[in-house]
Amino acid sequence: MTIRTRLLPALALGLALAGCAREGELVVDQGVGISAVRTTCPAVGIPDYTGDITTFRAPGAITIADLDVTAAITNLRSSCNEETGDRVYTEATFDVVARRADTRGSRTVTLPYFSTVVRGGSAVVTKRVGSVTLQFADGQERTQTRGTAGAYVDRGAATLPADIREQITRKRKAGDPDAALDPLADPAVRAAVQRATFELLIGFQLTEDQLRYNATR
Repeated sequence: MTIRTRLLPALALGLALAGCAREGELVVDQGVGISAVRTTCPAVGIPDYTGDITTFRAPGAITIADLDVTAAITNLRSSCNEETGDRVYTEATFDVVARRADTRGSRTVTLPYFSTVVRGGSAVVTKRVGSVTLQFADGQERTQTRGTAGAYVDRGAATLPADIREQITRKRKAGDPDAALDPLADPAVRAAVQRATFELLIGFQLTEDQLRYNATR
């Protein structure tokens, strides 16, 4: 299974960009009463069906009686340095909270996760696979740990061309022929915005069976 297969549901819904407008940032009106602040920093999110992982005691088992460990990614946060340099660096931190069915004995559980940079909603630029380690003490049912991921985005690629920026931000007066037109309705403008849009997506590195379980439970 390719990374693109896992990302399709999330990318179809899209990820909202959040922040506070500052000088030099572009506020894009989506035409539905929502404004989003657009910067060179990638949006950070978790693709559908990849924020949870469930393991079972026996291969192929999917019943509650066979549950081994369940875990979820939560508290995803990011920081971004877009002030200087040709490459914009974003670092994300997240918690992994886990629960085990059998609390007897101490146990160490290692779970894999991916971090991928996606451009334009579908093109995978980079992908890295890491892991988090969870420690259960004897008799302990729940535990958690912290994970991190980082990514660089080329500033030039994430910056809108001057002509596209001017077309979006140009002030229009009542009575102008295009006063009521959404600039993003122009295919060329929409394509340019899409090309300059990057996302840092983080989730568990699931097997086909694990992904199927998440999507159908």
